[in-house]
Amino acid sequence: MLPLAFASPALLFALAALPLLWWLLRFVPPRPRRVAFPPARLLLDVEPKEETPARSPWWLLLLRLLLAALVILAAAGPVWNPPPATREAAGPLVLLIDNGWTAAASWERRMAAAEAAITEAEAGGRGIAVVPTAEPLRDVSIRTPSEARVRLRALKPQPFTPDRRVILPGLEKLLSSAGEAGLVWLSDAADTGDGAAFVTALGRLAEGRPVTVLAGGLPPARALAAAANSGAGLSVTVLRASAAGEASGIVRAVDLKGLPLGQAVFAFADGALEATATFDLPIEIRNDIARLEIVGERSSGAVQLLDERWRRRTVGIVTGSTADTAQPLLAGGFYLGRAIEPFADVRLAERTSPSEAVDRFIDMGLPLIVMADVGTLTGEARDALIRWVEAGGILVRFAGPRLAAGADELLPVRLRPGGRVLGGKLSWEQPQKIGGFAKEGPFAGLAVPSDVTITRQVLAEPDGLLFERTWAALTDGTPLVTGSRHGKGVVVLFHVAADTSWSDLPLSGTFVEMLRRIVALAGSGAGPAKGAGTAAATGEAGATAAGTVPPARLLDGFGAFQPPGAAAKPLPAGFRGRGTPDNPPGFYGVAEALVAVNTLAPQDRLAPLDLAPLDATVEAYRAGDPIDLRRHVLALAFGLFLLDALIVLAMAGGLARLGAARRASGVAVLIAAALALGAGDVKAQGAKAAPPPPSVDEFALHAAAKTRLAYVVTGDAEVDRISRAGLEGLSRFLAQRTALESAEPIGVDPARDELAFFPLLYWPVVPGVRAPSPETLARIDAFMKNGGTILFDTRDALEAAPLERGAATPGMAGLRTILSALDIPALEPVPRDHVLTKSFYILRDFPGRYASGQLWVEALPAASGDEDARPARSGDGVSPILITSNDLAGAWAIERSGEPMLPLVPGDLRQREFAYRVGVNIVMYVLTGSYKADQVHIPALLERLGQ
Repeated sequence: MLPLAFASPALLFALAALPLLWWLLRFVPPRPRRVAFPPARLLLDVEPKEETPARSPWWLLLLRLLLAALVILAAAGPVWNPPPATREAAGPLVLLIDNGWTAAASWERRMAAAEAAITEAEAGGRGIAVVPTAEPLRDVSIRTPSEARVRLRALKPQPFTPDRRVILPGLEKLLSSAGEAGLVWLSDAADTGDGAAFVTALGRLAEGRPVTVLAGGLPPARALAAAANSGAGLSVTVLRASAAGEASGIVRAVDLKGLPLGQAVFAFADGALEATATFDLPIEIRNDIARLEIVGERSSGAVQLLDERWRRRTVGIVTGSTADTAQPLLAGGFYLGRAIEPFADVRLAERTSPSEAVDRFIDMGLPLIVMADVGTLTGEARDALIRWVEAGGILVRFAGPRLAAGADELLPVRLRPGGRVLGGKLSWEQPQKIGGFAKEGPFAGLAVPSDVTITRQVLAEPDGLLFERTWAALTDGTPLVTGSRHGKGVVVLFHVAADTSWSDLPLSGTFVEMLRRIVALAGSGAGPAKGAGTAAATGEAGATAAGTVPPARLLDGFGAFQPPGAAAKPLPAGFRGRGTPDNPPGFYGVAEALVAVNTLAPQDRLAPLDLAPLDATVEAYRAGDPIDLRRHVLALAFGLFLLDALIVLAMAGGLARLGAARRASGVAVLIAAALALGAGDVKAQGAKAAPPPPSVDEFALHAAAKTRLAYVVTGDAEVDRISRAGLEGLSRFLAQRTALESAEPIGVDPARDELAFFPLLYWPVVPGVRAPSPETLARIDAFMKNGGTILFDTRDALEAAPLERGAATPGMAGLRTILSALDIPALEPVPRDHVLTKSFYILRDFPGRYASGQLWVEALPAASGDEDARPARSGDGVSPILITSNDLAGAWAIERSGEPMLPLVPGDLRQREFAYRVGVNIVMYVLTGSYKADQVHIPALLERLGQ
């Protein structure tokens, strides 16, 4: 669909008059003919027939019809890249915005479309409600356009898969109270599982209302899911929401430090929504991969995090049977190998004694060893195995004739001598089924199979610990699998054989899943200690570990790591689900045993969003801002009018009567007219880009309507742009973390504008600044003495700290120029007990884009010369001046997409977060300084009052 709309489309009906204009322009009077004298020659040329008027040339008719069509089009108000249609409804506008991870890759385009919709509604004098679909509806109401913009800038993509249906009750309440409200839905065009139900419900709620849906025109969301580290390599499933867009790409693998380890190419088949990327890397390198990401895709869904559960373990199998070579299908090692191969590398000890095999596997550093029907190890092999388990190894033992005849002490429970035969000719007992799995064990959640029969087992001596060490039991309550901690390691015992002589458990799928979960307890092959630490921290050992793990590094909606916020909660150690609002995707736990939580679960899939049940106008996202084409069309029409005049003049013979000089002057006049028209068009565009400054009353109404942050306009376009973007970023952070929802920041000129409307004024000092006039200095001095605070920022912390004695940086020189004629108090670096360190966040430093500078405030006089006996506060107010060199606005500045505008120095992981916290503390200190001072210094005040 062509991105073109008209402000007054009804005027296009005038195009139907073009055929009438064609008929009127068909004829023109015949041009006069010049006949040379004598009259006889004239008589010879006279034709006897009646002369009819000459017809106009077809190209002239076409030119005039085009000129008339252009005038009609200009009157209709053509707009290129029009905003979403919002003028059909007379009531408020409800702006529904998908802000899940699927919207992150093209977030800037979506925000531009939302801004255009708000601007369109503002032109019609309509209220606006901004409703995100990935956040719970809290205090959603119809607001003014300026408030809606503040709310819009506070939005950001969420890293989890939202359920849009949770907003339906609040949306229904909003629509019922909004009258004839129109609805615009900025959709991500992706169905993550709730699409059909949400669209159907939304259609019922919006019935009878004008609905516009923006979907399409943007690349479809792509994601990663179902990573698997198999013997053939590490593979991951690549998903996309529709068959449009690029059909191929690259998945990159990095380690915990962010170092690249490899790349894999994927390609979608025609019309397919799934593809596979496989990394053909050595197992040691695959086990170091911590993050998979689609190159060029900015979303948390395009990231797959891997922890110890995705590592490819190496398992050593030791069997005590002698029938392995002669009859391999009857050997326990055969069944164990086939069951473990899908998720681990198997090392089978062949033609060697159990003692030698155990020594070899321990020397190889394997994290898990399986011993099938090995009765007793003696000597150094037994001691080495005990040390290996206590250091963190996982030992899995299976019963058999040898173990039933006699076993060592390396078992989770004490065994009775001999075995228990079920269903034999000399037994009264019948074969048993599996009764269930312990809720606290690693098998919790497994379906109990009904087709597994146990005909023989080894019994455990009953004691007080048998119940809590039982992971699986038979229907009569006797244990099938037991496990316990030995030092840092785990010992597991299957009370049946690894082959089919004692049960048909090795033939079932349950056997494979049980071994998979036990192998998950082990490490990645780096040694026993690592395996034990993982088992203990993740809680996969059931009764041996429990509890929760705290968040460590979380993903934001764009797929970048960030420190955990206050809303993130710890999760259960054995968590296996997808990310949620309470547990966003990322890494949880300690560095030695991280638990990965991803945006998508292995079974999740993407699909195109079906909008058919919704009676709506579907439009595509536009590539740029709306452009009014009227002046361009009128300029073209005027040019065609001049061309038509020249043609008529030439056909009438007017040019022939003009001399060379007259023709040149006429051409010059036409050129000058065209240039004047172009200059007028450019002037009109410039006037739109830079409107005239508002009057004093307009400025006062605009500034006093709501609390705003302000900055001093320096005249340097780049500095002013960063100042505005920085205060916008700080305003967004304030809206997210505090109850303050400030309006858009505003630039002020101290020489002209009234400063009393602003509690805080950010003043970036530029080199070579001139000293303000005496009148301007008087206004600034009155502002500071009447309760206002000015934050001066020299932005040169890398060169010298502000107020440093002898400093000669350009910023310092400019600051001295400004302050030289002002009556300012004595200054000092912020003391450790100052209100600024505790007004909202607890701070020790005040970093910005740089971290080496200091923040200076009005000095608090010490009592009796004792610097530590500082009074609780200075008077009852706030410091009128703050000075820094850390470039705070540079750290706060954000692009329209929400991305940081400038890099940080030195660029610590949490430096930008602390810079925002510095801004919050400054704003809270300025707004509530007295109150905060009283609260922070209550102990000192009570002591002075004798309480």
